[in-house]
Amino acid sequence: MAASAKSFLADAGYGEQELDANSALMELDKGLRSGKLGEQCEAVVRFPRLFQKYPFPILINSAFLKLADVFRVGNNFLRLCVLKVTQQSEKHLEKILNVDEFVKRVFSVIHSNDPVARAITLRMLGSMASIIPERKNAHHSIRQSLDSHDNVEVEAAIFAAANFSAQSKDFAAGICNKISEMIQGLATPVDLKLKLIPILQHMHHDASLASSSRQLLQQLVTSYPSTKMVIVTLHTFTLLAASSLVDIPKQIQLLLQYLKNDPRKAVKRLAIQDLKLLANKTPHTWSRENIQALCESALHTPYDSLKLGMLSVLSTLSGTIAIKQYFSSAPGTAAATARSFDLVKLAQECCYHNNRGIAAHGVRILTNISASCQEKDLLPLEQDAVFGLESLLVLCSQDDSPGAQATLKITLTCMVKLVKCRPHLSQSVVESLLTQLHSAQDAARILMCHCLAAIAMQLPVLADGMLGDLMDLYKLIGRSTTDKKQELLVSLATVIFVSSQKALSSEIKTVIKQQLENASNGWTAYRIARQASRMGNHDMARELYQSLLTQVASEHFYFWLNSLKEFSHAEQCLTGLQEDNYSSALSCIAEALKSYHKGIASLTAASTPLNPLSFQCGFVKLRIDLLQAFSLLICTCNSLKTSPPPAIATTIAMTSGNDLQRCGRISNQMKHSMEEFRSLATRYGDLYQSSFDADSATLRNVELQQQSCLLISHAIEALILDPESASFQEYSSNGTAHVESEYERRMMSVFNHVLEEVESLNRKYAPVSYLHTACLCNAVIALLKVPLSFQRYFFQKLQSTSIKLALSPSPRNPAEPIAVQNNQQLALKVEGVVQHGSKPGLFRKIQSVCLNVSSVLQSKSGQDYKIPIDNMTNEMEQRVEPHNDYFSTQFLLNFVILGTHNITVESSVIDSNGIVWKTGPKTTIFVKSLEDPYSQQVRLQQQQGQPPSQQQQQRTAYSRF
Repeated sequence: MAASAKSFLADAGYGEQELDANSALMELDKGLRSGKLGEQCEAVVRFPRLFQKYPFPILINSAFLKLADVFRVGNNFLRLCVLKVTQQSEKHLEKILNVDEFVKRVFSVIHSNDPVARAITLRMLGSMASIIPERKNAHHSIRQSLDSHDNVEVEAAIFAAANFSAQSKDFAAGICNKISEMIQGLATPVDLKLKLIPILQHMHHDASLASSSRQLLQQLVTSYPSTKMVIVTLHTFTLLAASSLVDIPKQIQLLLQYLKNDPRKAVKRLAIQDLKLLANKTPHTWSRENIQALCESALHTPYDSLKLGMLSVLSTLSGTIAIKQYFSSAPGTAAATARSFDLVKLAQECCYHNNRGIAAHGVRILTNISASCQEKDLLPLEQDAVFGLESLLVLCSQDDSPGAQATLKITLTCMVKLVKCRPHLSQSVVESLLTQLHSAQDAARILMCHCLAAIAMQLPVLADGMLGDLMDLYKLIGRSTTDKKQELLVSLATVIFVSSQKALSSEIKTVIKQQLENASNGWTAYRIARQASRMGNHDMARELYQSLLTQVASEHFYFWLNSLKEFSHAEQCLTGLQEDNYSSALSCIAEALKSYHKGIASLTAASTPLNPLSFQCGFVKLRIDLLQAFSLLICTCNSLKTSPPPAIATTIAMTSGNDLQRCGRISNQMKHSMEEFRSLATRYGDLYQSSFDADSATLRNVELQQQSCLLISHAIEALILDPESASFQEYSSNGTAHVESEYERRMMSVFNHVLEEVESLNRKYAPVSYLHTACLCNAVIALLKVPLSFQRYFFQKLQSTSIKLALSPSPRNPAEPIAVQNNQQLALKVEGVVQHGSKPGLFRKIQSVCLNVSSVLQSKSGQDYKIPIDNMTNEMEQRVEPHNDYFSTQFLLNFVILGTHNITVESSVIDSNGIVWKTGPKTTIFVKSLEDPYSQQVRLQQQQGQPPSQQQQQRTAYSRF
């Protein structure tokens, strides 16, 4: 648990007091003004941390101007430090507001007599190319420096030329001839030519420029056949083709030609590397002939290292559209048929190769062919893939070297993929994994357990007979406390939980607990408990959380574990539910709610300002409300027995014209219950929309909870409130989707069963009869009998994304309003920064940010005028795309009515699929609308001189503005 304690201290906000942006900048400025070189350097290198912490333009602009001053007057070492800071903070450069001033201070050093100072300045200009792509003085300096006699300066000029060529079309077009002359000139040394050639990869701004660069590179490849020149030229050739797109098929042919005909291994290796790059970037441009040529080269090469490289390219292509193109040859032509089997022949030949890497790529190709070409009859190919995978599994599981582990990972990934596409192979794959588990090394066992769990989550293939093997292995792990053993305990426990999701026997629980007491630390026990909660084994989880309560060092951890224990206990209470026994169901739900209320109190105590546990609290509160709604529904159904319709109910129904009144008070209660379930479904939808960083399994879990609410509300409507207009069409297709977990499988089967029951009762009997209420109560019990799964996002956040907003103008004091005259518009500038955790874009990426600005009049001052409704409020929305995680936009707001207005700016994000996520934040400022002096003067004059027509005059004075 020590690993997480460190992050918790950060979450809890302990440690030294943080400085605000201005104080931090002044602190660094003090260092820059110091007379000691060491202190100046220390201040300079601390700037990137400052930019990371306060990434808004106003601070970044000031900081870069200070750095430019240091660059102008400092020595070369200080200049080098400033250059490194600029290169590290490249994404903040566009936030510099006074670009001219910044460039002017830096550029002044280019006129120095010191070639090193000039070289550093050139590199500085090159690093700033993104914000000054069209500065002619910079272009001129780079051209001049390319002719310098100082090597350091020339190399710096080459660096700057490459950066400017990438950004500026004009510069690229202008420098292309100069570079061409230098490369072809006899006076230019070869090592300089090798540095100049890569600049040509940026000449892709238009077709003619790309074409002339390709011609030059073609000449170079033939004119300079030395190994180094060919390698650099070919690689530049590939990068240019990849950027300009039109020449990729030609480039693939050229590389295949060199791979086949050039005898030098270094050139062949480079060709393979570039083919891999093109296979990743544009697999759709590979023709059958290209793949065939690569297969032939791989079949005929005597070198294993080259064969490995070629197979790597082919295995990349086999997972893309290229493989379908390869196999879709026209039927009836013998040549095409024979050719289409070359890839298969190569893969089958390599499956049992003595080089592990080659064998891994061979089975990967076979797996990908089996998975993507399902319309073909590939039974022998499937068997080859399975045998190849099994032989690799045996080979790699005995070896704990890093190479063997990497190969094993590829093998196990292929197994999961193959089983997913071809479920009939699952039994043999699982049996081979279980057989191999006993003799494998610990590192391999962990990976194999992950594979078993992944397969078992998709298909219920782990039968009870296999549990014995797993339990025997669990007992054999021993008392070692090495990290590998701890990891293995968690992995094996996960497989056991997945394979016995209905309920754990007491024997299994005893074995797991004994092993944890003997050989584990608290962190391992917590991870196993967490897995038990995810798989719905709440009794096991509760006991483990209980045992950990006294082993933690902070009260926040204590409250967190206590809340998990209470939630597990609450869910455990619900496993005792039985169909048709409604009174015991009510007592079980009441017991569960009692534990949930204790748990939510603990969970609130576990939250900190930096880690507010908002998703967890939201999820649990919704669960509590859902259980209360279920309890209320059962009580409502029971009320048909305890409070049947009065004798005059039929008369009341006839007089009111509402046939449901025949049922008495139950009809109104059912209506309230239906509205409650619909409201819960909406709240689950809101929780889903606010969970941008959640993994897909967690989101699916929230979606299933929402669907269960909608199902019950639909059942109430279809059985009782409106049987005539109930439709079952929109609900019938839910079961066809691919199921990812056992929990989802069980929930879907309950949904389908409930829908069938409701549909069979619908319109057969007049509402409300005991059959209807029994159907609803049994639906509730069936839903609650599926153990709730607490998914990953409840315990850990793998992706973290937040948005920070800054508004201008902004008041000095947040409670103080900004003064605006009512005949003017307020230009509100909204700037924002997207902040990421350690794994940005793991599940989804931000495409654009949606900013919504609204204003509400809080209090009026002055007299009431009849103002058009349009002028009363401001409602605006804009979408902006962040660039380098920064965005800014402006809104023009009207405040015609005098008084205090409350402006709210709310941000939400749109991901790459176009889905809107309500991530926040929401920022509020106050604006005070004041009467403009001219209108005030006119009004006062009217009040003194013409009392009778006062109101009319005021209106005209007002309407002028």
